[in-house]
Amino acid sequence: MRKKNRNKLAVMLSAAMLMSALPGTAFAESATNPAQAASDAAGGASSSSEGSAGQIETEAPVDVAITKEKAEALARQYVSIPKEYTLQGASFSMDVLAGGKRNAWGLDFVKKANGKHVGSIYVRIHADSGQLLEFSSYTNNPSAKPTYPLKVERDTAQEIALKFIAAVAAKYEDQIQYNPDYGAQLLPPLTGAVTHHIRFDRIVGDIPYVDNYIELQVDSEGHITSFSLQWDDTAVFPKVDTKLTPEEAGAKLREAASPQLSYIVPHNPQGVRKPMLSYDLQAIAIDAVTGELKGSNEHYYRAGTVSETPVSEKPLGEAPKAGTVTEKQAVDAVKAAFKLPGDAELSSSNYSEQHNEGTGTNEAYWHLGWTIKKDGKETGSAHASVDGRTGAVRSYYIYYHSEQAGGNQSVTLEQATTLAVEAVKKHLPWLAHELYLVKPHPDQYKDIQPGEHTQYYLSFVHKVHGATAEYDNVGVAIDSRTGDVVNFDANISSFAYPAEAPALISKDAAVDKWMDYYRTQLTYRLVQQFTWNGQPIPIEKYKVMLAAGEIDANEVKTSTEAELVYRLVPKLVEESVFLDAQSGDWRNRETGEATQLEKPQAADIEGHWAQRQLELMVAYKALDVKDGKVRPNELVTRGELIKMLVLARNAGRSPILYGAADGAEGKASFDDVASNSSYFVYVESALEQNLIDIGDGSFNPEGKVTRDEMAELIVRALGYNALANYDYIFQSNFKDAAQIANKGQAAIAVGLKIMSLSDGKFLPKKQVTRAEASVAFFRYLQSRADLQEAPIRM
Repeated sequence: MRKKNRNKLAVMLSAAMLMSALPGTAFAESATNPAQAASDAAGGASSSSEGSAGQIETEAPVDVAITKEKAEALARQYVSIPKEYTLQGASFSMDVLAGGKRNAWGLDFVKKANGKHVGSIYVRIHADSGQLLEFSSYTNNPSAKPTYPLKVERDTAQEIALKFIAAVAAKYEDQIQYNPDYGAQLLPPLTGAVTHHIRFDRIVGDIPYVDNYIELQVDSEGHITSFSLQWDDTAVFPKVDTKLTPEEAGAKLREAASPQLSYIVPHNPQGVRKPMLSYDLQAIAIDAVTGELKGSNEHYYRAGTVSETPVSEKPLGEAPKAGTVTEKQAVDAVKAAFKLPGDAELSSSNYSEQHNEGTGTNEAYWHLGWTIKKDGKETGSAHASVDGRTGAVRSYYIYYHSEQAGGNQSVTLEQATTLAVEAVKKHLPWLAHELYLVKPHPDQYKDIQPGEHTQYYLSFVHKVHGATAEYDNVGVAIDSRTGDVVNFDANISSFAYPAEAPALISKDAAVDKWMDYYRTQLTYRLVQQFTWNGQPIPIEKYKVMLAAGEIDANEVKTSTEAELVYRLVPKLVEESVFLDAQSGDWRNRETGEATQLEKPQAADIEGHWAQRQLELMVAYKALDVKDGKVRPNELVTRGELIKMLVLARNAGRSPILYGAADGAEGKASFDDVASNSSYFVYVESALEQNLIDIGDGSFNPEGKVTRDEMAELIVRALGYNALANYDYIFQSNFKDAAQIANKGQAAIAVGLKIMSLSDGKFLPKKQVTRAEASVAFFRYLQSRADLQEAPIRM
């Protein structure tokens, strides 16, 4: 809604100026009585000239209760805008609501220093009531740095948000309910640069209306950086005497659920990527009173509906054999496939080869271009891509600089569809039984007049054994006057699929799994109602009748009403997942690795001296949990330690390797950490970042780690390893200094309180436990935040 359809009344602020961080307490203190502030402004309070230098003084041509000057006065009271922030721009806009409209002022305040923008605050004020609708702020302060762990956790941020709401939107206090799911981070943060997203949903008769809410952002220092009141006071909610129970609704939703099969290709950093079968289930909703499914459960794709049957029942030919295709053969293939004008001149030809690491195959392509001339003048061009191994045309496109004569014929959508299907049969005969036409919606080309020159775009979905290959697509464009194919694009991957359909879990079993993923939510939602000749008509029928010209849009009355529904809403899950249609396991959508919706809890760390740090490592899977135990007092392995370090440096995300995995071979740098090892990506990433050395070519992932080795690893991660080699500049009084190989590193680790001494001894040969390693890396995160260097200002 922000800044939408604004009419500019003054010089507007650059889009790059966004938000500033001012203490939330300052905001709350400045608006202890916002109702009084609004009343004062509406009664004639004028903005102070103080802090308004540079403002363009104009009288806004609008008739509302709150003038621009009053809106500025309110903004400065609500948000406590410092006087050095001047009003840079103002805009007036109107929002359409369910039963009316809302006028609003948008105000941009800017702070400048030495001619540069160093801060900005945007405020939106209701132009009739004076209510604060929105604010956001930004300060360019490169010297500010976050601390770790967070000073303000999410529960405290919630309290700060409630205090601010009480100050600026008190009338809504008893109509909202905290939404614990929105913006929640299931994984504890590994950095102090965190903003808490807090939302309070509107409650109507004990039922949430989740499309209305109050949302705030609170940073880890406790500053409110944004506020948004998304609320429609004109919405009318129906009185509901009876409704389905949650159990009845769950049964109805389960009955309506229809999982769809699809192939997806998770990213595999360890070698060749392989398609995996997934059962997908989109969230659906039912009427909370009748249990009727709301909306269509048809499978829509792009701008149409996927046909239930393929282009042909069986393959219409064999796939072309791989070989070597010459330029002449590539050119002949294009000329044989499409109506390339006879006077077209070949103007460009390029051949390229590449190894596709994702599929493990070698690919080659001819990229060809033609210039089309008439009477010696260039009138158009054509381009094509041909598979350099098989000679199959992958893409074709022809373009004319000016409209060409096309005769008197006019191709209908139905005729264009037939032509597109025939083109697919001709150019992809070996795939015709796996390609499904996407039928365009009836009104997509309703405005085309007879003889008008345009193009029909038809697309096809690739299905293998009934499962949609989401990464493949085929598109055909047909000229509406000539019926010629003017664009053909066959983006079909070279993945290998099983000859026979694999055994799958049942659809009922898939639904059971997905019902564990979703939760059932009772809520209101707004829907448009259409009435024609005094009778209500469904939106689908309205669109069809309008497209067919059976009704005039001006004859149809529209209204917006609220309806009560039960709907499926995803539960909080740490990662993006998919359901393996063959095994029934949940898998990570990015990596394809097996996972769980609910992570196992370690039963042997409750009350442990390193409980918090161990929980952090377990949350990020840096330490595994076996049989419900994390085994904190066991010795940590080299593989586990490297995984901890890389995750810590990468904010908890698994690293992406560039060039470490070599296609099908999955070539590894160390002879004892193969590409299928769970440590592979972490060890290779550590090597790329110069955290470890190649040495003799072995890594020994299951080997144990001494305190001496861990100190060097941590100091390398901090970027001080070269400095640590000058150990004589560090003051250290270790009793066992003579036994320490890495004295400078030990001194830095101890000096930063990442590692500690025992009776004055560093104990360099002592092997590190899983708990000790967890604590060390937690302290590493703290030190990394403390050591963040601010730039020197000259």
